Amino acid sequence: MNYYIVIPAYNEEALIALTLQSLISQTVLPSKIVVVNDNSTDKTAEVVLDFAKDNPFITLVNKSSSNVHLPGSKVIQAFQKGLETLDNNYDIIVKIDADLIFPSNYFETIIKHFQSDATIGMVGGFCYIEKNGDWVLENLTDKDHIRGALKAYRKECFHQIGGLKPAMGWDTVDELLCKFYNWKVVTDSTLHVKHLKPTGANYNKTARYKQGESFYTLGYGFFITTISSVKLAMMKKKPLLFFDYIKGFWKAKNAKTPLLVSEEQARFIRNYRLQKMKEKLF
Repeated sequence: MNYYIVIPAYNEEALIALTLQSLISQTVLPSKIVVVNDNSTDKTAEVVLDFAKDNPFITLVNKSSSNVHLPGSKVIQAFQKGLETLDNNYDIIVKIDADLIFPSNYFETIIKHFQSDATIGMVGGFCYIEKNGDWVLENLTDKDHIRGALKAYRKECFHQIGGLKPAMGWDTVDELLCKFYNWKVVTDSTLHVKHLKPTGANYNKTARYKQGESFYTLGYGFFITTISSVKLAMMKKKPLLFFDYIKGFWKAKNAKTPLLVSEEQARFIRNYRLQKMKEKLF
């Protein structure tokens, strides 16, 4: 199975060489890697071009955008820019961050999962961060969720869910829409990926409000948003974030912000979330 990788990158001069080195060391190489240099002010582009000299399947695309880091919209717009440069001759499309180190068998294993079951739509491993000299699980989500840093999609699934949404919550709505269309989402706990920058390291107050907005645009409703906000704030060990999330939800609701999903999909998502909550309780 052919797989293409798109890497949005902003000021990743210090880390992207480690990511690219781990990719060109894969036991099954990608057919194409596109790095989207999203208005970087450092030498990200030069590092990528150095790799491209000896690895012709690596290409660089330059994109101009704001330097303001808002989760979701900026990174997915960059991903889309890279996707537009690719042909359709792939079986798997992959979106990864530019601060990851993959084990050499990562994509060989991902491909085996896809080959094992034609109804599998998404596959991913787990992110690990360094703490006190050890690499530990970056435990921000349930074990059945694939982190936004390393998403791999079967082409047919990717097209059916409508690609990736340029908004915070894109890496949740994609999986929920997979469920809606009866695709399976598979996580592999044996695949440990080193995440060199912890998630949210660059988030500001506005970004935290965006999390609450994303709960609204996913169609969660207030009850599920409240439960999800408590859970996420506690997982991040910052209980006061709960109030930012709730404020973001109400700001989006009062502004009548459009949902990322249809009304039918929103009903499905609420029912699915409630069912998952019941399973954990009972």
